[in-house]
Amino acid sequence: MHTLVTGGGGFLGRYIVEKLVARGDRVRSFGRRDYRDLAALGVEVVRGDISDQQQIAAACADIDCVFHVAARPGTSVLPRPYYQANTLGTQHVLAGCRRHGVPRLVYTSSPSVVFSGVDQTNIDETAPLALDWLARHQSYYSHSKALGEQAVLSANDGPLRTCALRPHLIWGPRDAHLLPRLIARAKAGRLRRVGNGQNRVDSIYVENAADAHLLAADALARENSPVAGNAYFLSQGEPVNCWEWIDQLLALANLPPVKKSISPQAAWRLGAACEAGYRLLRIQQEPPMTRFVAAQLATSHWFDLSAAVHDFGYRPAISSEDGMRRLGCWLSKQA
Repeated sequence: MHTLVTGGGGFLGRYIVEKLVARGDRVRSFGRRDYRDLAALGVEVVRGDISDQQQIAAACADIDCVFHVAARPGTSVLPRPYYQANTLGTQHVLAGCRRHGVPRLVYTSSPSVVFSGVDQTNIDETAPLALDWLARHQSYYSHSKALGEQAVLSANDGPLRTCALRPHLIWGPRDAHLLPRLIARAKAGRLRRVGNGQNRVDSIYVENAADAHLLAADALARENSPVAGNAYFLSQGEPVNCWEWIDQLLALANLPPVKKSISPQAAWRLGAACEAGYRLLRIQQEPPMTRFVAAQLATSHWFDLSAAVHDFGYRPAISSEDGMRRLGCWLSKQA
């Protein structure tokens, strides 16, 4: 098939692109840079901005399936960039699909769209979007992604089949988000365990997340597909102790485990103060703590994968142990 991957030069997007190329699909990548390494693979690289409706509409021409992976991540307290990229950008992708008759769209969402500040253990896709909670606590990334997911699933109809995938804590080689932030904070002495350190979380190795996107896209092509119009949680299928897992990641970078801790209440108050200060001064960088991050680091959140297993055959092909080994090898080459 002829595919479009928005954010094809990013962490997850690049793995999706490579897997599509490997199985013989034609791939067009839409992103903010030229990505000559993708062009060397035979990928048609289109440079553009997801918030530009005309640019993304043109990229949707002659496409059989769009993988909408591009997003603005992070925890900045300035809302406009998130809604421009994640909500308005998704609406532009949908408009492009309608304009050019694209039959399938796979949207990369996030489990944080249902997070409401409390433990979530073995929850499934019946959990509602936490739009009110996310709006009150200024989690602009998650709120903007929830609005994007809502638009994508509402757009599912006969001519356009859509689904949303919610991979949790994506990690692996070439990670430019999660692991670099952990390492930077650890080296600066700014990492603190929030809470009693017993909370359990799901995560997903990046290649497993990419595989799931291809499986979901193929399932959308089938008549009466159960995937159409639905959202799905994705993970390794084995929740782990959050802080033991963070220590394992740090160990791969030859860094010591997290030893200092802070109570959830203190982290929450610190987050509120940081948000207020950064908002007042219009600081674009992410604060060292926010209320949303404090809640995420102190609570358990792991998910029931039954729907993804049943509807499009998702199972993690790469174990957590093998993934850690691969990540360690990659990190050693970066040193």
